[in-house]
Amino acid sequence: MGADAKIRTMDCRWIAFHLAVLLLLGKQALAQIRYSVPEEVEEGTVVGNVAKDLGLDITSLTDRRFRVVSGSKEAIFEVNQNNGALYVRKHIDREELCQGSGACLMELKILVENPLEIHYVVVEITDVNDHSPSFPQQEQPFEIAEHTLPGRRFQLHTARDPDAGINSIRTYTLTSNEHFELDIRQSDEDKIPFLVLKKSLDREQKDKHTLLVTAVDGGKPQRSGTLNVSIVVLDSNDNRPMFSQEIYQISIQENVPVGTSIFRMNATDPDEGTNGEIEYSLGKTLRRKIYENFELDKSTGEIRVKGIVDYEENNVYKLDVEASDKATLPLTGESRVIIKIIDVNDNPPEIEVTSLSNTVSEDSKPGTVISLISVTDKDSGVNGKILSSITSDVPFELKPSYKENIYSVVTKGFLDREEVSHYEITIKATDCGEPPLSTYKTLSIQISDVNDNSPHFKQNPLQFYLVENNVAGASIFSVSATDNDENDNAAISYHVVRGGRESDVTSFLNVNSDNGHITALKSFDFETVKTFQFQVVATDSGTPSLSSNVTVNVFILDQNDNAPVILYPLSSNGSAEGVEEIPRNVNAGHLVSKVRAYDADIGYNGWLLFSLQEVTDHSLFGLDRYTGQIRTLRSFTETDEAEHKLLILVKDNGNVSLSATATVIVKVVEPKEAFAASDVKSAAKDEEGNDVTFYLMITLGSVSVLFIISIIVLIAMQCSKSTDYTSKYLQETNYDGTLCHSIQYRSGDKRYMLVGPRMSIGSTIFPGSHANTLVLPDRRRASGEVRV
Repeated sequence: MGADAKIRTMDCRWIAFHLAVLLLLGKQALAQIRYSVPEEVEEGTVVGNVAKDLGLDITSLTDRRFRVVSGSKEAIFEVNQNNGALYVRKHIDREELCQGSGACLMELKILVENPLEIHYVVVEITDVNDHSPSFPQQEQPFEIAEHTLPGRRFQLHTARDPDAGINSIRTYTLTSNEHFELDIRQSDEDKIPFLVLKKSLDREQKDKHTLLVTAVDGGKPQRSGTLNVSIVVLDSNDNRPMFSQEIYQISIQENVPVGTSIFRMNATDPDEGTNGEIEYSLGKTLRRKIYENFELDKSTGEIRVKGIVDYEENNVYKLDVEASDKATLPLTGESRVIIKIIDVNDNPPEIEVTSLSNTVSEDSKPGTVISLISVTDKDSGVNGKILSSITSDVPFELKPSYKENIYSVVTKGFLDREEVSHYEITIKATDCGEPPLSTYKTLSIQISDVNDNSPHFKQNPLQFYLVENNVAGASIFSVSATDNDENDNAAISYHVVRGGRESDVTSFLNVNSDNGHITALKSFDFETVKTFQFQVVATDSGTPSLSSNVTVNVFILDQNDNAPVILYPLSSNGSAEGVEEIPRNVNAGHLVSKVRAYDADIGYNGWLLFSLQEVTDHSLFGLDRYTGQIRTLRSFTETDEAEHKLLILVKDNGNVSLSATATVIVKVVEPKEAFAASDVKSAAKDEEGNDVTFYLMITLGSVSVLFIISIIVLIAMQCSKSTDYTSKYLQETNYDGTLCHSIQYRSGDKRYMLVGPRMSIGSTIFPGSHANTLVLPDRRRASGEVRV
């Protein structure tokens, strides 16, 4: 039962009670008064004057008392005892007193005493819009799948407003949005709001919608209440993963370390949950090299280097990457990653010899091509730019061709195998990278021989010294020539240049064509031939052959093979005996006689020494060791014998000396006899002197002729050669009667002399001269020619 019904019931009971009282008292209720008062009025507000409205005398109310006795609401109103005014005793809340939207009437029983009267007063509590509409909850959530079709309805909470009538809820409003609208359904006195989907939801665009539903009453001013409606859009796998770009381009350097992260793929999927969880993978149809060099993390999308990335093998890689969600029916998105490899200078140049002549003729002209080379570098750009050169000091150079990095190795000068027979050509190729890398290539070139060198004698002319009396048929010396060429071009044969005359000395010489050994077919005699000259020709076996000759000067060295020959004294029968008469009165030092001797040998072999072997009186005569002069050592006395015999030994100074003896008989006579004998003797001596002079002339003539011939030969040799090799024969000028002589000759800075009986005090023996050759110091620079 409602509150109003209860009030009415109670009022009826009170009325019945008072009627009963009135009947008992004999009194009746005479009137019913009606008042109207709005709720929310202040306490003490006068509703109406009951006394006045009942027609009671206000001035005589002192004895009468008013009391509100009906109903349970008496506490709300009270009657002023002084003036009979009905006033509000406490706050009136219509919504507490009356439920519903009907009129809110409060029936009061006013009991008036003295006399006792009961009056009915109906107070209508008029509504005041003092309540706002309210929803049972402040927020109402919904979960709506994004694939829900438009038109779907969702019931909202209904608002309540305690106010009645026009102050109650009149309508609902919804904040403006593109997806929902509000529909209100009238049900009895209530208005029920519904949320209607008018446009499909897209969680990826907006996953949550917040709406505000407002309930508005009809009061003035209007009051309203709001309901927060939150709509969570449930995901559907309606979006495939998407990359920010269809094609990504990145660049990395070659030779990056394995495991290096080079790029991170990033795909997005607006879906949520497993519908938005993404896995990455490489395409299934890529080249095998891509799988070997790169790997893709399926969770993070990170691309890492897996193998060796070499620009020279491949300078670009194209990776197809797929991104798939984890829905039951997954959706996939694709993108391509183009990885460009940046070249690093990690490859040195390579030198390839495309053509090579290992052997080059030494007569090749400058510019002759001996090799073709090509230079390559796997790197690109500046790293592949190559500079080539020959680093070794060789007569070759690189000549570029019309095509880049193709070179010819050519000769840049004349070659001479005899100077350098083999070359190591080092070719250097350097790229222009940073740092630059270099490669070296060595070509081994052999220079082939050409017969461009004649046989060569180390010395020209040659001097040989041959001891006389050599063995016929034996090798006496040899000549040797060299040829800087090789093989047949250096194979030398020898032969002697022969004159046309049979008496030519070359007819007695023979040379071995292979080794140059010269043999004499006869024995030479120093006393017959002291020197001779011939030429030997050396010829190589090249084509055409080349030759050169050498002049050979042969000097016959003397042996002691001739014994001294006594020229005086000489008897008519050929024996070396003579008689000398001297006066008895001669003084000491008187020249008694002079022994003259000749030795065909020279030097020590021809140097004669005289000595007394036998003498009658050693105190009387003396013999000069070198001149052979016999002189008195003292004056003769009466006791000295008149005849003295002197045996004189003449010997040379050879290693094995040879000798001869002469006998001189000295007769001591008186002065007169001596003068007479001297006249006779002088005539004999004239005749004898003529013979001696004749022999001396022959000997000296022979020596002079040989001397002149030697001078002519040596002058010719000196003119034909600029070196200081001279050979001169000089006749001894200090000839004192003994027929021995000396020969001087010069070789280089030394002078040699084959001496006779008188030698220079400063002379020294020259080793290898067979003890008959002396060396004289060369004083030409200081004092000119040395004379012996």
